[in-house]
Amino acid sequence: MNARAHLIIGFTAMLAAIAMTTGLFLNTAWTEESAVPAQRCVVVWSEGTAGTDVYPKDINGAIAEGLASLEGWEVVTASLNDPDQGLPDALLHRADVLVWWGHKKHGLVKDKLVRKIVKRVKEDGMGFISLHSAHFAKPNKELMGTACSWGAYEADSTTLKVTVKEPDHPIAKGVKDFTVEHSERYSEPYAVPEPQAVPFEGVHTLANGTEDPSRIGLCWQVGKGKFFYFQAGHETNPIFYDENVRLIMRNAVEWAAPANQ
Repeated sequence: MNARAHLIIGFTAMLAAIAMTTGLFLNTAWTEESAVPAQRCVVVWSEGTAGTDVYPKDINGAIAEGLASLEGWEVVTASLNDPDQGLPDALLHRADVLVWWGHKKHGLVKDKLVRKIVKRVKEDGMGFISLHSAHFAKPNKELMGTACSWGAYEADSTTLKVTVKEPDHPIAKGVKDFTVEHSERYSEPYAVPEPQAVPFEGVHTLANGTEDPSRIGLCWQVGKGKFFYFQAGHETNPIFYDENVRLIMRNAVEWAAPANQ
């Protein structure tokens, strides 16, 4: 074999070694990048009727601020006044959890959107968190399959003491009993299916000094999705700035997220 042949063989071997080494590095880099878990998404929706004196950035803005410390989560605010009523298909399909606050405009939410939300919960496992007067929201009622009415609605309460009843429940993690200002009470019975868990109960203290107990946090499994209802959250009270409530919201989002995410 002449010198030229030896040179060609040596050069070919060198190229092969470089290719193998480069391929190894490329594969290693790709594997490490693909191992990074995708960021999860929580959408906080509001109908936009809360007064700006208490909630300058609306209730969804206040809740989103409290969720901002969640690691690995993208927090998106959405409103009834946004295009597609705040939930275009691309965003709804990306949401792992949907948080819903409504009060006066339940009827304006389109039935087509409600069907999409229900499908995402029941069939795809998207978590759903319903707050205060959203018990009458269309998605809430459709998921519960009942009237979702309370026994009474009275604006005669001064404070609400929230008691942790199931300290081992994930939504109650790190939460201690606490009291908040709250002017509107909902009285039992609550016309919903029997909850699978009741992490929180509470007692409203009325202006006349009497007390009215009720369930405050209730959990269900609806199809593949997890559902949490939190009774406190009247728009004239700064509930969603309270650190105890913000902890509950963070815990609830983590709990409600699909397990395979």
